[in-house]
Amino acid sequence: MERKLLLATNNPGKVREYRALLQGLPWRLTTPGEEGVAEEPEETGTTFEENALLKARYYAARTGLPTLADDSGLEVDALAGEPGVRSARYAGAEATDEERLRFLLAKLAGVPWERRTARFRCVIALVWPSGREETFQGALEGYVAEGPQGKNGFGYDPVMYLPRWRSTVAQLDLSTKNLVSHRGQAARQVAERLRREPEVVGERA
Repeated sequence: MERKLLLATNNPGKVREYRALLQGLPWRLTTPGEEGVAEEPEETGTTFEENALLKARYYAARTGLPTLADDSGLEVDALAGEPGVRSARYAGAEATDEERLRFLLAKLAGVPWERRTARFRCVIALVWPSGREETFQGALEGYVAEGPQGKNGFGYDPVMYLPRWRSTVAQLDLSTKNLVSHRGQAARQVAERLRREPEVVGERA
């Protein structure tokens, strides 16, 4: 029997990725907008895990639905781990993806290639109306390119260069990105958990 699983985001890029990552499961993915929830929680956590749990708890409480939330971002070693949990707000709360990229690249101006190491990190939280909580993590290592390349993806994807693929994340097709990405790694753990415990999850949801 198909059940609803709320994605705690209205970001079309994330929704598209999760629909691909979690396809084949007996869950119908829905969003806060589809459920009539316009409010958003303030992300006050200091770690990806804290923010993911905060968002999942917020929407689970308001909708009564099992809720999946993630918090993810870019950690740049030459910037002492910035932007980290502030990735979406790094250039200001209202900044566009293009403005965030320009801001980041300006901070790295003159930094040599070997010191431009970085990683995408993702934590996914699953919160059930019963109060059950679980978290799953993934990371993708690479380098910050000197300029954006590629039209696929969103956020910092155009500047995250992967030596193994000789391309940025934004140059990968969606199926390859979902295979290697930080979000893909964490989402596969979520999917496996849902497959492994369908009767338990169904009862508690």
